[in-house]
Amino acid sequence: MSRRRQADRRTIAKDPKFSSVLVSRLVNTIMYGGNKSTAQRIVYGAFDELAAKNPAATPMEILQRAVDNAKPRIETKARRVGGATYQVPLEVPADRQAALALRWIVDFADARKGVPMKQALAAEILEAYQGQGNAIRKRDDVHKMAQANKAFAHFRW
Repeated sequence: MSRRRQADRRTIAKDPKFSSVLVSRLVNTIMYGGNKSTAQRIVYGAFDELAAKNPAATPMEILQRAVDNAKPRIETKARRVGGATYQVPLEVPADRQAALALRWIVDFADARKGVPMKQALAAEILEAYQGQGNAIRKRDDVHKMAQANKAFAHFRW
């Protein structure tokens, strides 16, 4: 562990088009190699497809609900106690919940081969919005793992 002071949290600027921090975080999660304009084009294209597929709700509402559905409430963290490593269940801070949900949605969208990224991202967001899909399955696996290791909860500190 570092002996220096803890790093300050930077505030994330709002997205210029939707004026939302969540959209800005999604763009930053997709961004690869500093190509922010490409990442924005992917996200905005996915939002256009979401608006076409689901005209009843706005793309912002769909994204917010998809991220809320994919957020893990509890996860396990490896703790070493007396030579043995235990998977100790811990509550997830709100900032990490959103980061994990966005990362899972983007990773599973990227794993869809043969589909343009904006279509894959739109499909993954829509599935998470409906409470199904790979990101939701990943959240359930994380919750199951934490539930299975509930006996080691007394090792948290």
